[in-house]
Amino acid sequence: MTLHKEEVSRAQEAINKVILGKEDTVELLFTALIAGGHVLLESVPGSGKTKLAKSFAKVMNGKFSRVQFTPDVLPSDVTGIQFFNPKTQEFELRKGPVMTNILLADEINRATPKTQSSLLEVMEEKQTTVDGETLQIDAPLFVVATQNPVEGNQGTFPLPEAQLDRFLFKLDMGYPSDEEEKNILLAYQMDEPMDSLSQEISIEAVLKLREEAKEVTLADDTMNYLLDLVRLTRKNDDVALGMSTRGALAFMRASQARALLQGRTYVIPEDVKFLAPYLFEHRIVLSMEGAIRKSNEQVVKEIVESVPVPVEVGSAK
Repeated sequence: MTLHKEEVSRAQEAINKVILGKEDTVELLFTALIAGGHVLLESVPGSGKTKLAKSFAKVMNGKFSRVQFTPDVLPSDVTGIQFFNPKTQEFELRKGPVMTNILLADEINRATPKTQSSLLEVMEEKQTTVDGETLQIDAPLFVVATQNPVEGNQGTFPLPEAQLDRFLFKLDMGYPSDEEEKNILLAYQMDEPMDSLSQEISIEAVLKLREEAKEVTLADDTMNYLLDLVRLTRKNDDVALGMSTRGALAFMRASQARALLQGRTYVIPEDVKFLAPYLFEHRIVLSMEGAIRKSNEQVVKEIVESVPVPVEVGSAK
């Protein structure tokens, strides 16, 4: 485990030299990768979302694909298509960009609901169907989707709850601080830092870490704490739709992955508390009255703060 963790640390350090000031975001992306989940990045254009996804593919030496979503993109543009080759007089399969390791789904909220849904099977089942033929996608498949803030955007299609639930985390990259932005300009003044990126972790190591993460244990108190937070999202007066059981399972997997990357064989309550906002905010739907008074962020913060953090008891037996 130590060897693979060191590989992850080197990969994180390498990406942090390319994407300056986003150490927490990079750490959360690695957590999602090891947990077998996907990530939705929401931020303004030009904040480094594409470069971040490309950097991930480069340090893993994995295949990278990008889909630039617009309203006229069709599901077949994502999954692939069978086309007739006049030279051979036969139908041939043209694989879509989903047959990859790192898929950047850029501005996913600009695609129509039909095209957005074409990613559902890919993200959940790690397979795609083209004209009745099912194609398995080699692991790992890591989808990094981006969207600009929906408010005030014309021609966008907000992701439905079923699609949002497929994303392990929703992260807001936001603007850099004044000092971070100056450091970015200085770093890119003469060179392109991404050109110096090289493989730091293998695909095999990622798959091995995924298996090791499943063995990370949760003490009863920690598991109960996690479930208490999940259940409170369903009982809150400001929430119309709370966390699903699939969301609870994703919460557990993410906590296991974070513990592993922190060098532990067991989850502590602080892992659970730290990750809760990134899992909850995009999964809950506020009631009409709740949405008038509060934001998703405020409601989740109140839920997390209302549950006492259990005293750490160490490794579960």
